[in-house]
Amino acid sequence: MNYSDILKSIDLQNTSVNRRQFFRHNAMGLGAAALTSLLPKELLNAAGNVIGQPNFEPKAKRVIYISLIGAPSQFETFDYKPNLRKDFKKDIKDFLVESGQRLTGMTSRQAAFPVAPSFIDFKQHGQAGTWVSDLLPNIGKMVDDICIVKSMHTDAINHEPANQLMYTGSMQNGKASLGSWLSYGLGSLNNDLPTFCVLHAQPGSPNGNTQAISSRLWGTGFLPGKHAGVNLRAQGDPVLYLKDAPGIDRQLRRDMLDGLSALNQKTLNNVGDPEIQTRMQQYEMAYRMQMSVPDLTDMSDESEHTYELYGKEAKTPGSFANTALMARRLAERGVRFTQIFHRGWDQHKQLPTNISHQCKDIDRACYGLIQDLKQRGLLEDTLVVCGGEFGRTVYSQGILTDKTYGRDHHPRCFSMWMAGAGVKGGTVYGDTDEYSYNITTPDQKVHVRDLHATILERCGLDFHKFGFLHQGLEQKLTGVVPAKVVTDILHSSHMA
Repeated sequence: MNYSDILKSIDLQNTSVNRRQFFRHNAMGLGAAALTSLLPKELLNAAGNVIGQPNFEPKAKRVIYISLIGAPSQFETFDYKPNLRKDFKKDIKDFLVESGQRLTGMTSRQAAFPVAPSFIDFKQHGQAGTWVSDLLPNIGKMVDDICIVKSMHTDAINHEPANQLMYTGSMQNGKASLGSWLSYGLGSLNNDLPTFCVLHAQPGSPNGNTQAISSRLWGTGFLPGKHAGVNLRAQGDPVLYLKDAPGIDRQLRRDMLDGLSALNQKTLNNVGDPEIQTRMQQYEMAYRMQMSVPDLTDMSDESEHTYELYGKEAKTPGSFANTALMARRLAERGVRFTQIFHRGWDQHKQLPTNISHQCKDIDRACYGLIQDLKQRGLLEDTLVVCGGEFGRTVYSQGILTDKTYGRDHHPRCFSMWMAGAGVKGGTVYGDTDEYSYNITTPDQKVHVRDLHATILERCGLDFHKFGFLHQGLEQKLTGVVPAKVVTDILHSSHMA
């Protein structure tokens, strides 16, 4: 069959109207017009002002989100509770009953709930004397560059729903991820690289509990498929199937894409399915990435000074330090949203050993990333976010000794940090009680939805207005429950 016959076959397929196509065309015509006439003007504006059109001047052109999957313990990182040592092994079962503690299946059958003080010491750092764990000495050195939020809280007590809430705004499947929302709302700064890139760092703890995660955390849900996160692999080809097959040179590849695009365009004109256009754009992006990705992943141009900044592990593909350096390279090339997933933080037992490995993984590299961005003038318009999906309990799960213990899940309070793009460095926001059980500063509570609203605001998007019409509903990252921008941690805000 020659090219002319192929075109005739596609034309015949496109012009043949079956029952399904009839209703599809009708829904996109009269049905859509009728629906539009019934929708309030505000809803139309919310869906119509998003593509590459910020609501106001953004402070952040790009975001780097460091996702510590498994939920790091706040007791061993940023929430210093030295008085717990006098309560070592004290059973707080009655306190938990009175407080309405939600128990997971891992600890629901424990007879006692003994207090587990942190095995590690803390020191004060920076101009404000911020307490930081000795497991994170380099992050301690940069506390004047970061804002530590100790009053985070969430709705979920198990990992999968908590991660979905943290990265898609909902515990239900089918929602768009944070990176996809920013890709959709702001568009690209570099047409030769994806707008949203995903990096997976190897966990440092050899015996840690490595939580499984799914592509829903970087998927598009109801948004067009082109806004999905693109995985950049540390081993082998950075992107699968990006190379041309043997015998296909650059010009032949170009000719093949042009021919395929012409066929797809004819089908798009007749059928109107937006996913056809998405597929065409993805083919073109892949063609451009064949040139841009090798340049991105070739780190031979990085100086020894840079490697020293991130730590010697930065030369090891797949290490956290290597992915942190890659995140900087993506940022300077205009990638809107880079997400680093670092798993292994789910420490229900042997916490002292496992969290020591995990903190060693990230400590030097996070410091290097922030300093590198500062040196290159990128931190002022790059927002960096780092944290997990919830916190850990003050009581031990399983056996408690003076050398080892574990902690269960705790959604009522946990710690994260942010830097860059007008975030107030050198500050600690919010506080918790002696057991890091409840937040003691109610006016400084920060829900996951508030975090999302703040990230959107830094990127120039008003979460009240920023939405997408899907199945007759205005979908939003922050959902329908009230949220707020945490303006107190920002030097200035359009939402204040």
